Amino acid sequence: MVDVARETPARVAVVDDDDAARISLVRLLEVAGYAPCAFDSGAALLESTELPVLSCVVTDLQMPGITGLELQKALTARGITVPMVFVTAFGTVSAGVHAMREGAVDFLEKPADPGALLDAVERAVAKGAALATRAEARAANRRRVELLTARERQVFEGVVQGLPNKQIAAQLGIALKTVKVHRGRVMQKMGADSVADLVRCAETLGL
Repeated sequence: MVDVARETPARVAVVDDDDAARISLVRLLEVAGYAPCAFDSGAALLESTELPVLSCVVTDLQMPGITGLELQKALTARGITVPMVFVTAFGTVSAGVHAMREGAVDFLEKPADPGALLDAVERAVAKGAALATRAEARAANRRRVELLTARERQVFEGVVQGLPNKQIAAQLGIALKTVKVHRGRVMQKMGADSVADLVRCAETLGL
C-alpha cells in the first residue's frame, strides 16, 4: 500500500469511458494516497498536459475510439514509457499477452479486486520510478560523454572494453604515457572513481 503521508503523491491517470467505473477508481486511488487524474478516452489522455508527470496509467481495454492497446502503442511511439495497468470486462488471453509483452504491469478483469488493483498500481509506480532514475542517469552520462574529446572518447571505449593501456596505445598509435593522461581525464570528466564506474556509465548509454 502506498504511504498516504508521501509529500508528492504519485500521479496516476485513470482512462475509462464508463463514468461509474472511472469515478470508483479515482476514489479508490485517492483514499490510497495517490493523485489520480481522470480521462474518458485515450484521445483525451494523449492531448493532456499531464503526460510528462504521470507515474502510472490505469486504463480500460475496450473503449470507443482508441482502445487500451492502441493507447499503449501511441504512448510508446511518443517515447513515453509510463507503466500501464489494464482493467477490463472484455479481456482475452491474446490481448493480455500482447499488453504484458509491451510492458504492461498487470491485466485485471472487471470488477477488479481493490487490493489487487492497488497492488498493481504500487508495482507500476515503483517500476516508473526505476525507469525515471535510469533515464536521469542516462541523460547525465550522455552529457558527460559529450565533454570528452574525440581521442578521450576512443580511450574511454577501449577502457570499458577491458583493454589494457598498452593495447589501447597500440591501436590508436599513440604513446602509453598519452593514453594514461587521456584515461585520467576521462575518469575526471565522467565522474568515475574506478573502471567499474566507467563500465556502468557505458552500459546506461548502450555502448
